[in-house]
Amino acid sequence: MVINFQLVNKIITALKSLKKYYLYIILWTLLVSTLMYLLFPSGISIELYSFLIIIYLTGLFYFFGKMRRNELDEIQSIISSIRLNKIKSKDSIKLNRNLKILEDEIYAMYVKMQDDINYLKKLEKMRTQFLANVSHELRTPIFKVQGYIETLLDGAINDEKVNLNFLNKAKNSTIYLGNLLNDLIDISMIESGEMKMSFRYFNLNEYILSIINHFKDTTVKRKIDIVYNPCREDLKVYGDKERLNVVFSNLIQNAIKYTDVGQIELIVEEFDNGVNITIKDTGIGISSIDLNRIFERFYRTELARSRLVSGTGLGLAIVKHIVEAHNSKIIVNSRVGEGSEFSFTLRK
Repeated sequence: MVINFQLVNKIITALKSLKKYYLYIILWTLLVSTLMYLLFPSGISIELYSFLIIIYLTGLFYFFGKMRRNELDEIQSIISSIRLNKIKSKDSIKLNRNLKILEDEIYAMYVKMQDDINYLKKLEKMRTQFLANVSHELRTPIFKVQGYIETLLDGAINDEKVNLNFLNKAKNSTIYLGNLLNDLIDISMIESGEMKMSFRYFNLNEYILSIINHFKDTTVKRKIDIVYNPCREDLKVYGDKERLNVVFSNLIQNAIKYTDVGQIELIVEEFDNGVNITIKDTGIGISSIDLNRIFERFYRTELARSRLVSGTGLGLAIVKHIVEAHNSKIIVNSRVGEGSEFSFTLRK
């Protein structure tokens, strides 16, 4: 015979919760029995006995009903206090011993509600900050383009010394604006879950070499070397090539921006179930104060501001989301003046 231990535990718990009722039954029975013995020591008739039994049961039901009403009033009071936001601490949720299981459930419900409310408040704050940041980031290039065009229309279009210069500046501002809008669309789709990922196996060595080749002209111009020791030729990893291209491109672009002298190194370390990929530079590095915030949307470090480095401020936030969509986590190690390294893993 198979014993249903879960059912047995429920029965034991239910019986334990009735301990208070057992006590009342015993006390009421003793009281009625004692009265009957004292009032009718020589015995009673069946009619009187039946009447006393009715009185006994009526009293028993009355006590049970009263206790149940008190418990229901207690539960109603707690729930009403939660609804009216009168309970300021979860420790204020107290019911009598009979209702311990229900108290635990109400306690858990209250904690969950508070967590949800705090999360919604945090989202609202983030939304407000995000809208303010977007407005600021959009306003700057739009005002620049407007200023360049107005200057050209006011007569500078005929001045060969400034017209092409202003047109190029307006063009650069529109390129920045386009990049910003693309990044906004990407991060919006990622965070709303609308961005579809296409996972498949691909050759990692060929993939990294093609990305490095894309940045060849930029690194030659900046006199920065990209060092990469090719991994195993037939090594394949599992991921979304298109989205990972955004990750590699952002990390390499940042490394180039913040490195004046030295090199950028791509390191692939293979282990049992995957590979660890590190992008390391010898640039200006990131302070410990900024390390915990660099993946926030629109956050720029003080060093970045002082260097007037261009960028939408959304790149690392997008990188973080894409890496996490690959069931990985991006790790950062950096010291000011010594460079930075960003690493993440991929399945193979």
